[in-house]
Amino acid sequence: HEALFYASGRTSNEAAFLYQLFVRKFGTNNLPDCSNMCHESSSFALPQVVGIGKGTVKLEDFEKAGLILILGQNPGTNHPRMLTALQAAKRAGATIVAINPLKEAGLLGFNNPQEVRGMLGFATPLTDLYLQVKIGGDQALLQGAMKVVLAKGALDRGFIADRTDGFEAFAESIQAADWDAIVRQSGIARTDIEKLGELVARHDRIIACWAMGLTQQKHAVATIQELVNLMLMRGAIGKPGAGLCPVRGHSNVQGDRTMGIWERPPAWFLDALGKEFRFAPPREHGFDTVEAIRAMRDGRAKVFFAMGGNFLSATPDTEATAAGLKNCRLTAHVSIKLNRSHLVTGRTALILPCLGRTEKDHQQGKEQFVTTENSMGVVQMSKGNLEPASKQLLSETAIVARVAEATLGDASGVPWAELAADYDRIRDRIARVIPGFENYNERVRKPGGFYLPNKPREGTFPTATGKARFTAHPLPELPCEPGQLVMMTIRTHDQFNTTVYGLDDRYRGIKNERRVILMNAADLADRGLKDGDLVNLTGHFRGETRHANRFIALAYDIPRGCSATYFPEANVLVPLDSAADGSNTPTSKYVTITVAKA
Repeated sequence: HEALFYASGRTSNEAAFLYQLFVRKFGTNNLPDCSNMCHESSSFALPQVVGIGKGTVKLEDFEKAGLILILGQNPGTNHPRMLTALQAAKRAGATIVAINPLKEAGLLGFNNPQEVRGMLGFATPLTDLYLQVKIGGDQALLQGAMKVVLAKGALDRGFIADRTDGFEAFAESIQAADWDAIVRQSGIARTDIEKLGELVARHDRIIACWAMGLTQQKHAVATIQELVNLMLMRGAIGKPGAGLCPVRGHSNVQGDRTMGIWERPPAWFLDALGKEFRFAPPREHGFDTVEAIRAMRDGRAKVFFAMGGNFLSATPDTEATAAGLKNCRLTAHVSIKLNRSHLVTGRTALILPCLGRTEKDHQQGKEQFVTTENSMGVVQMSKGNLEPASKQLLSETAIVARVAEATLGDASGVPWAELAADYDRIRDRIARVIPGFENYNERVRKPGGFYLPNKPREGTFPTATGKARFTAHPLPELPCEPGQLVMMTIRTHDQFNTTVYGLDDRYRGIKNERRVILMNAADLADRGLKDGDLVNLTGHFRGETRHANRFIALAYDIPRGCSATYFPEANVLVPLDSAADGSNTPTSKYVTITVAKA
C-alpha cells in the first residue's frame, strides 16, 4: 500500500486490464487515474440516480433529438469530433442551448473541414440560446429552469409514476427554491432562465451534454443530479434522441475504468477477477489522485508508477504534488513523449519509453491491435500504421507484463509473457471477467466495433430501488469575498491535455502566450488595470495563499466576478484540499483569487 499505480486515459483496454491485474496481484487497489481529476463527479453522481456511471445515448441519437443542452463544455477545443454530431443535429432541426461562462467559437458555429462549404468558410450556426452563466452557477440555473417546467405542469407523468421515485420531495424543494438566489448565483436574468425552461417544457427528446465545467465544482455531484432531475421530469432518458451524455476527452478514459482502473472497485469485479486468475484480490479501497498526492507528501506512499500522462502538470496544487514526488524512493513513467513530470523525481527515477498508439505493434512476428471505449460506450479497434520510432520500443502491454514478472515471479500464476505476446489472449480473459465483452475478439473486428450493454439506454434503471431517482439539493453558498474573483482553468485550442500544447489559442484570438488571465473589462477597471497589464494572482483557501506571478490580464467577454486562466500554468493556485463533495475531484473550475498589478 506504499506503492501508487497511476493510469492516464491513453492506456488501451488490453494494457489497462493487465496493469490492474498486476497491481491487485501485488496486493493493493492504489490505482488513481485521470478520471479522478475530470469526470469522477459524473461516475459518482450517476449510479445513485440512474444506476450506471456512463452516458445513456448513442451517436445517432443526436440526429433524433429535439433539444440539446451543452453545459460546461467547449467541444470546439476539447471534443472537436462532437461538432460533426451537433452539425447533423442542427440540420435535422434540433434546438441547441449552450451554457458556459465564455462565448466559445465552437459553440456558435462549425466550419466542417470535410465539406466544401466548410472549406470555403461557410459555418453551420449551432447555438439558438447562449447563456453565459457565472462560474459555479449551473445548479442555480437548472433549478430555475425546473421551476418553470413544474409551474407549466410539463411533466411526463406516466414515466415519473412508472420508472422513478422521490418525485414529491424533489418537487417540494424546487417549489421552495428562491428566484432571487437563482438569479444572483447563476448571473442569468429570470427572463432568460424562463426561455430555457420553456424550451425544456416543449421537448421530450432532450440530450444533456456536460464536461469539466460541471464536474470540477465543490457541488458538482449535486449539479449533475439536478441535470438528471430535469431530464426525468420530461421522461428524456431511455428513448431515441434523448439521454445523458457526459463527454470524456481522453481516448480511453472510460475504457480504463471499465477494465478495472479504479481505486474503489465493485465487489462483483473483484469476485470475477479472482475466479478467473485464482487469487483473492485486495478489498480495501486504495488512494484516488488527491489522496495519492497527500500520501506521497506525508511519506505514506514511497513508489509512484505512471502509465502515461503528465502527472505533475495535470494535478492540482503543483507545489504539493512536486513535494510528494520528490519524497518518493522511486518514480517511474511509461511515456511516449518527454514532459515536466520527468523532471521532478524521486530518489531513483525511471523513464520507460513505449510505442505510441499510431505505431505498428508486432509481438513474436504477429501484428497486434488494441481496443478502446468511447464516451458512447462503443468498444472499437485501434491499430497503428507508422513504423516505430525505434526497434527497441516496447508496447505498454509488454512493459506491464515484464514488470509483473520481475516483481511477482512465478508465484503469481499468471502467464504474463503469453498474454503480452498475443493480445487476443488478453481479450479472451477480459471476456470472461467483464459482462458485455462476450465474443470480444470476434465482435471488435467488425467495422465500428460494438456497444456495451446499457440498461438506462433501454429504459430500465439498475439502482437500489430499480427506478431512476429524483434527488433534492439546496443551493450551496458559493464562497467569494469582496474584492475576490472566481477563477476557472481552461484549455487553449492548440492543446491536448497536459502533454502536447502550443502557445496559440486560435479561437480566442490569443497568440504566442499562455500566462494570461481573461477578465471582464469592468473588473479590470475596478482594480485600476487595463487590457494587457502584467498582474500577479493570489489564491485564497481556508486562510492559506498560493501565488502565480506575471500573468497578462486581458479584457474578455466573461461575467462580472469571473476569470479564466490556462492549465497547467495556473494549477499552482488550485488547492489540494478543495475538492467536490463525494467524488473528491479537484475544484479546478472554482478557485477564489485576488489580482494585483505586478
